[in-house]
Amino acid sequence: MLRNIPPILSPDLLHTLRAMGHGDEIVVADANFPGTSMNRNCIRLDGVTATDVLGAILTVMPLDSFVDHPALTMQVVGEPDTTPPICDEFTRIIDAVADNPARPGTLERFAFYDRAKTAFAIVQTGEQRIYGNIILKKGIIAP
Repeated sequence: MLRNIPPILSPDLLHTLRAMGHGDEIVVADANFPGTSMNRNCIRLDGVTATDVLGAILTVMPLDSFVDHPALTMQVVGEPDTTPPICDEFTRIIDAVADNPARPGTLERFAFYDRAKTAFAIVQTGEQRIYGNIILKKGIIAP
């Protein structure tokens, strides 16, 4: 056990977060997301919600402050201006926990998939709410 580390951050996920560098991206994905086929580094956290994982990751990982949108969500297919309820929750978590709160940007579904393929890793959660996917860009910890 470690102090001040959320217990849902598995050893594999902690290793991944520590190994990431500035500008690397990690995807927190819902249960429907094709994580294993998208990225060779897919960490499973079945039974855990995407919102819980987002909050836990943001307690230890800084968001990039050099880009306009260090967090990106997936647009609703055919309704790009619609915001799913889970995305509103993502925004509240970022505002409450992130060291660099920023309103998430959005990506069209297939653009999101293309970005996920090049991410450092995908965290496949047990999230059952649709559109429960978010990409996070790692920032720096200033000296």
